[in-house]
Amino acid sequence: MAVSSEIDIEQIQKYLPHRAPMLLVERVTDIVPEESATGWKAVSYNEPHFRGHFPDYPVMPGVLIVEAMAQTAGALVVHSLGFERGKKVVYFMTIEKARFRKPVTPGVLLRMPVKKLQRRGPVWRFEGMAYVDDVLCAEAEFSAMIQENTEG
Repeated sequence: MAVSSEIDIEQIQKYLPHRAPMLLVERVTDIVPEESATGWKAVSYNEPHFRGHFPDYPVMPGVLIVEAMAQTAGALVVHSLGFERGKKVVYFMTIEKARFRKPVTPGVLLRMPVKKLQRRGPVWRFEGMAYVDDVLCAEAEFSAMIQENTEG
């Protein structure tokens, strides 16, 4: 299967309902439709969670790192299947095998490769990793279900 072009922030916003401060992926590259992609996030000191996590030593919360990996996978799925935002909704189902190995601090570029492990109907299962440079900072397996949007 051919690798398609990258997805920029404008396209990501067409695929995902998230907006600042909860949109945690800014670019997606290395796309192999329905299989894998790499998400990117510039971690900025201005992000609201750093005011309290932790004021004297800002660290990106692990749950937000996993959310960023999941958003990368969500953008990949919506891009691959050609959905428009609002027609389908993605529900996070599971997070497993989450490991946090190194803190992620402001001023770094977070690289998040995700890879499909399995698809059964509307349920997609992925593995994701988060790196700063070549240092593994976090990893997890997660799944989500895609359904028709019955709201409005």
